[in-house]
Amino acid sequence: MANPLEYIEIQCPYCGESFSVEIDVSAGDQSYIEDCRVCCAPAELQVRIDGDGEISEILVSAANT
Repeated sequence: MANPLEYIEIQCPYCGESFSVEIDVSAGDQSYIEDCRVCCAPAELQVRIDGDGEISEILVSAANT
């Protein structure tokens, strides 16, 4: 794997604005909180990595609901 970091655009579940997040695909499936770059609200990201080390799914939801 040449570069385990990928940059993906996601949409904030609060303000609706898009922003970029860095995902380390070498870490496998992961779940974490990322603050929106626009409104600073916490969003929960659930990242699924397939057997080839590619991102297969990203779910973004409000973290404080």
